[in-house]
Amino acid sequence: MRFQHVLVVGAGQMGAGIAQVVAASGRRVSLHDAADGAVERAVAAIAKSLTRLGADPDEVLARIEPAADLVPADLMIEAVVEDAHVKTDLFHRADVLLPPEAILASNTSSIPITSLGAATSRPDRVIGMHFFNPVPVLQLVEVIRGVQTSDDTASAIVDLARGLGKTPAEANDFPGFVSNRILMPFINEAAYALMEGVAEPEAIDTIAKLGFAHPMGPLALADLIGLDTCVAIMEVLHEGLGDQKYAPCPLLRQYVQAGRLGRKSGRGFYSYD
Repeated sequence: MRFQHVLVVGAGQMGAGIAQVVAASGRRVSLHDAADGAVERAVAAIAKSLTRLGADPDEVLARIEPAADLVPADLMIEAVVEDAHVKTDLFHRADVLLPPEAILASNTSSIPITSLGAATSRPDRVIGMHFFNPVPVLQLVEVIRGVQTSDDTASAIVDLARGLGKTPAEANDFPGFVSNRILMPFINEAAYALMEGVAEPEAIDTIAKLGFAHPMGPLALADLIGLDTCVAIMEVLHEGLGDQKYAPCPLLRQYVQAGRLGRKSGRGFYSYD
């Protein structure tokens, strides 16, 4: 499949990035978000991103059109809030409104693809397409097959990822897939190190960056991801794998309760202007 028309649902940081790379590949994009003003903010962010990357914003933005609701397309890529009920409802609606041959993909970082497929009449055409933030820069796309995802669907999404200039890596449908099963315990342990007074945030992140050759420390990365998202993913890991080691650090929970969500709220482990 060539996927000439892609519906992106969710116009936050991830959805905007996905819309940008799909449109930059020459494809038509319909961008939908139920929140007032979200699509307009996304378009402005895309224009700034393209300018920073030295691309022509007008050419790419001409391929992105706002959509008031779900519209027929060759492919839906969902990038809404990391909430199983919200995503399941969306996939049920998309199954009704999109053509039977359309593939329904989720950018989820932890919610089972099999359960999303079960909300549709086409589980063989439901798949995970997990991009990484910032989408226009990072090369990886984790392609996750649900229990009933067909070989043809997986092959089409792998080819699309390559067509977007990304590197696909395939994984099976287990809690957290590969990326977050490894990453989230790392972030969680860094939060424990801070909570237990082992070191200050700057020292923890410096040790990770210089000692492990990571471009960003785990606490700064958690702030970029969103501490609420980190807690939500840890909860999925804890419930799905049944191991106490995946329980969110109490400090992470406390920060989320206090509204310290990271960059998006202006304060997490660090403060942001």
